[in-house]
Amino acid sequence: MTARFTVQGGCHCGAVRFEAVVAAQLVAHACNCSICQASGFVGAIIPAADFTLLAGESALSEYTFNTGVAKHLFCRHCGVKSFYRPRSNPDGVSLNIHLLELPPTVQVRIEPFDGQNWEQYAHTLQHLSKR
Repeated sequence: MTARFTVQGGCHCGAVRFEAVVAAQLVAHACNCSICQASGFVGAIIPAADFTLLAGESALSEYTFNTGVAKHLFCRHCGVKSFYRPRSNPDGVSLNIHLLELPPTVQVRIEPFDGQNWEQYAHTLQHLSKR
């Protein structure tokens, strides 16, 4: 069994705070889709059951586009996207790794993801929201 750690993170101004359980060998994806490219989001998908919003639900603004399935959540105060509900994994949460407070024991591997061709490659992410 892979070691898991409880970590915290949040937006720039601190209005949004969350806790998540992540693997010691965390895989994140640098996606080239229009929204990830524009916002600099590098996401690590985890099961929704491993995510807890600690503070800031009322500070979140939701943005959707295209199919409207993905729920992009931004802090309405500072504009930072700490996490979102991905279309590829509606049973998961994608965490912005730039905003995670990770212990040195958690190693992050960033892999490219071709979000510009999402329909062709989305299935490669589906296992990430499973325990």
